[in-house]
Amino acid sequence: MKPVKFREQNCTYAENQPEYLPLPVYKDPGPGGDVVSCWRLSFIERLRVIFTGKIWLVMLSFNKPLTPIRLSTKKSDIF
Repeated sequence: MKPVKFREQNCTYAENQPEYLPLPVYKDPGPGGDVVSCWRLSFIERLRVIFTGKIWLVMLSFNKPLTPIRLSTKKSDIF
């Protein structure tokens, strides 16, 4: 799974940090400060999702409180 660029993106995290993949995002300037990214699954990952129905998520919290997250396969759920 790799992060991909998308029309609404207005920022890229970790652009000059070789230890991380650059992460194209849309940063909402509103009070909620939502940050949206888009990810593309490889062919094998797509098959795995079809057969297992599962996607695993790891969040690097650095021992700070977690922020709420939301996953979706529909762009209209996000924007």
